[in-house]
Amino acid sequence: MMIAIKEQINIEEAIQSVYADNAGGVDVFIGKVRDQTKGKQVLELVFEAYEPMAISEMKKIAELAKQKFEISHISIVHTVGVKKVGDTAVVIAVSAPHRKAAFAACEFAIDTLKETVPIWKREVFEDGDVWVAAHP
Repeated sequence: MMIAIKEQINIEEAIQSVYADNAGGVDVFIGKVRDQTKGKQVLELVFEAYEPMAISEMKKIAELAKQKFEISHISIVHTVGVKKVGDTAVVIAVSAPHRKAAFAACEFAIDTLKETVPIWKREVFEDGDVWVAAHP
């Protein structure tokens, strides 16, 4: 299991961290910085976190996912700092004996992360910037 806040995310490292002999499948969600929001050109995103609480909440999500779904391992890695279009913002990797549990746990983890983890995002446009609500 890997639970981390990092300046740069190594996607392969997150995936490797959930490999298990009993896992028949690995599901991975990769959140990227997109180039537009509501029709406006995004230049960059700035992520800030209250890291001790963010890590604690991410660990709770991982434990809840293990309780709710038949999974082998889960890793959650989120970024902080300035990110350009195309950069990776978050990676969630889940391994499970069967794919349905891996898919369900991965979706649960990203949805819950957006609701509960104290990570904030500021979108920067050509004409200014705005803090974005965590709940889209």
